[in-house]
Amino acid sequence: MTPLRWIPSIVGPFAVMVAWTGTAAYAVDPVRAEKTADAIVFTVGGKEFCRYQIAETVAKPYFYPLIAPNGAKVTRGWPMEKGLPDETTDHIHQKSAWFCHGDVIPKGLELKVKSSDKRVEGIDFWSETPNHGKIVCVHVGEIQTLSSNHLSVPTKNEWRAPDGTKILDEIREIHLLSLPAGRLLVLNIDFHASVCPICFGDTKEGALGVRVNDSIRELKGKTAGAGTMVNPAGERGEKTLWGQEAAWIDYFGPISGKTAGIAVFDASMNPHKAAWHARGYGLLAANPFGRSRSGFPSRKDRHDLVKLQKGEHLKFRYGIYVHDGDTKEGKVAEAYQAFEQLK
Repeated sequence: MTPLRWIPSIVGPFAVMVAWTGTAAYAVDPVRAEKTADAIVFTVGGKEFCRYQIAETVAKPYFYPLIAPNGAKVTRGWPMEKGLPDETTDHIHQKSAWFCHGDVIPKGLELKVKSSDKRVEGIDFWSETPNHGKIVCVHVGEIQTLSSNHLSVPTKNEWRAPDGTKILDEIREIHLLSLPAGRLLVLNIDFHASVCPICFGDTKEGALGVRVNDSIRELKGKTAGAGTMVNPAGERGEKTLWGQEAAWIDYFGPISGKTAGIAVFDASMNPHKAAWHARGYGLLAANPFGRSRSGFPSRKDRHDLVKLQKGEHLKFRYGIYVHDGDTKEGKVAEAYQAFEQLK
């Protein structure tokens, strides 16, 4: 048996250790990023990997497209691309990959415009129904090249009520790492309750979400699809995974004759563990805020809502890993180890 080999990639303040098999060092493709008026364009090995969409017209920033090393687009094209064959058109707010929450309550701040969803106490940043909130990217900092296979970009967002009033500041630092079997995006989230106290409401609609390519859905209507969802324990499927805790979940399957997948990572350092809003129709979301009302089995009888006093900060880290092959071929467990090594 070929021994497991640890290959270090020293990247400035980070030391990323990637587990890999083989006796020779494994080369990774160089990464680049470029700012445009409406997006940050990320490339790996000279080929476009993804775009972080930040135009003023979007309800919240999102990543689209997300392209595996083998060229497969791992997230759904609609509504960014319309008229694609056999593509679903439900849940217009589930745009490829995003971060937000479905009920953010600004304490002591009168909301001039109430949510159209009566279940929402505060502001709905998840859906795009009438009277939803908006996350606006107000600044993109300088791109920092930390090594040939690792870069970072600091961004600043304002979370705004439907009438445009800011309720919350967020620093979102985006890292891109090129790993042996895939591409890893890391989102360092820093909430700052700069305006008023904040409460993250109890809803299943949050927070780091992806909508997978329809080809790899676990369910196609009421029948089985070609895709698979799996956690580190090897447990599979919506019935087992929905509302439970796990370090990560991978969603993979065949796309235009190729096998590819997308995994979401929940860092062990996060102050609140995620329960998984994992659906067979193609949604995969890590939610640290849902409690008893969310319906998540792992949150039964919990009422300890996540709150911030004015001036306080709250930090999270999540990862989005896009890979070739299934979970084993895509080295998802090894990529999670690399993700955990970032300090």
